Amino acid sequence: MSAMSTDTDTDTVDLVVIGLGPGGEALATGAAKAGLRVLALDKHLVGGECPYYGCIPSKMMVRAADALAEAGRAATLAGDVSVTASWAPVAQRVSEQATDGWDDTVAVRRLEGAGAEVVHGTGRLAGPGRVDVELPDGSTRSVGVTRGVVLNPGTRPAAPPIDGLAGTPYWTNRDALRADALPGSLVVIGGGPIGCELAQVFARFGVRVTIVQHGDRLVPTNEPEAAAILQDVLVGEGIRVMTSAQTSRVAYADGAFTVTVGGEELVADKLLVAAGRTPNLDDLGLETVGLDPTARTLDVDDRLRVQGVEGLWAIGDVTGKGAFTHVSMYQSAIAQRDLLGEDGPAAAYHALPHVTFTDPEVGGVGLTEQQARDAGLTVRVGSTPLEQSSRGFTHGPGARGLVKVVEDADRGVLVGATAVGPAGGEILGLLALAVHAAVPVATLRTMIYAYPTFHRAIESAIGDLS
Repeated sequence: MSAMSTDTDTDTVDLVVIGLGPGGEALATGAAKAGLRVLALDKHLVGGECPYYGCIPSKMMVRAADALAEAGRAATLAGDVSVTASWAPVAQRVSEQATDGWDDTVAVRRLEGAGAEVVHGTGRLAGPGRVDVELPDGSTRSVGVTRGVVLNPGTRPAAPPIDGLAGTPYWTNRDALRADALPGSLVVIGGGPIGCELAQVFARFGVRVTIVQHGDRLVPTNEPEAAAILQDVLVGEGIRVMTSAQTSRVAYADGAFTVTVGGEELVADKLLVAAGRTPNLDDLGLETVGLDPTARTLDVDDRLRVQGVEGLWAIGDVTGKGAFTHVSMYQSAIAQRDLLGEDGPAAAYHALPHVTFTDPEVGGVGLTEQQARDAGLTVRVGSTPLEQSSRGFTHGPGARGLVKVVEDADRGVLVGATAVGPAGGEILGLLALAVHAAVPVATLRTMIYAYPTFHRAIESAIGDLS
């Protein structure tokens, strides 16, 4: 793709941003404020998955479910408490406070206020220096581009090839986040972060939940010890967890799902499919600039330039660097600097953090122990149970967790770490800094850790390095 358009028969802008998830929205805003003529495109909602169907509303649901769990722990800690769960305030808070009724008017006005032109339409590459926009009324607008195009198309819920699934009214995360009433029972296909978070939320509101995980453990990108703790907690809360389980068929009749798993048939009111995401690369016109339209990721350099195509950048999930809002936002700033000709650090992912907001939270950064060994490093590991820390002991019920650190012994620095616990994502901050800045383990040993805190368990884990 050329960085310049020479077409005089179309309207022309400096920059087109296709996909206005958090990273795309931020980049379009910054580029417009810098004086570029920006056309910002999204066929759905400005803001993307995160504020409407992901991070923000789901954490409201998690917060509500956690409050119920804490109330249940009060009998051990402070006396009798009686709580009657109600989904109504949860649904109302998600609709009114998180999503404005799944309306992006405020976000559109904010972006327009920065100087960008916002269009709800489908943007497709149409050869060097050109983007075609399919508008909601079916008409097409052809746009010439002088500076470049940024692709931030994101992903959509994947539909696994399970016999009978297509055509049934199964839930994805988008449906679950819009639920205004609770089912009596729920089967969740997929034991990753989305599946586990929502399974625990619904179970704490009294729904009978079964998780069906194809792999041998939950949240499989994390350390196996973290997955084991989470599974034990979920089972203890009444959730049935089936791992190494193959779903062979789904049927729907008379308002109920029948899910065949191995030789067993599970019957439930609702079925949530949380079995991965599909990149939105199949309708972008990639072939018009010499790229493979069947690709699952785009090959980008450390400035987020798509390799082999001049004037084309990509950010977010489709870069394959991590399907997280914080990755998209991080990449957005780097791509923006590059397209504006500004200096700044290149992208680096050695200290990528991620958190699953179950209770306990499961946080990780950098390499797992196995990844470090596979990379050929000389590995030392240390760990400590969180509940055996001073804060864990005083916290009482709900303090399950651990801190685990992975050291490159040759360099004497941490290359990975895991924090599981009531504040696992917050404990992770210190560990992410250590991995990011390659703080020597010898320095971490000399640090003063506040007492009694959950993060003090880091000191014990470092002391356990062996």
